[in-house]
Amino acid sequence: MPRIARSAQVAWEGNLARGSGHVSADTGAFAELPISLPSRIGNPDGKTSPEELLAAAHAGCLAISVAGELTKAEKPPEVLALTARVIVDEVEGKGHQVVASEVDVSGRVPGIDAAEFARIVAVADAGCTFSTLIRASAAVTVRARLET
Repeated sequence: MPRIARSAQVAWEGNLARGSGHVSADTGAFAELPISLPSRIGNPDGKTSPEELLAAAHAGCLAISVAGELTKAEKPPEVLALTARVIVDEVEGKGHQVVASEVDVSGRVPGIDAAEFARIVAVADAGCTFSTLIRASAAVTVRARLET
């Protein structure tokens, strides 16, 4: 795989408690997604957060990795559905940290059984760059479920 570089920008106005900002991607895939401290720690109220964006990135990375491993095994998926949940908690002496990412992977894959699907998902997880990144400082749990 070639070296990959992507960029996003945040514009922020105001103080921490009452300020807010917008995050946009250089690619134009998303623009001016609203962010704020209240939406980060309380009710999102239609705004995003760094944790939600990390969860999306983790799920997206793993989806691509699972699809690739299934295709390599000559068992391409009909459908994959992933849900990632990033958890932040206070860690003694370190403040608030990402402590876990939990990912549920379900798929409809013809010609494969649940054990083989789980094995392939585990291989894909080991090759997912975001799983590797998050595991450097937090727990990653990946659960696989084959749809029938």
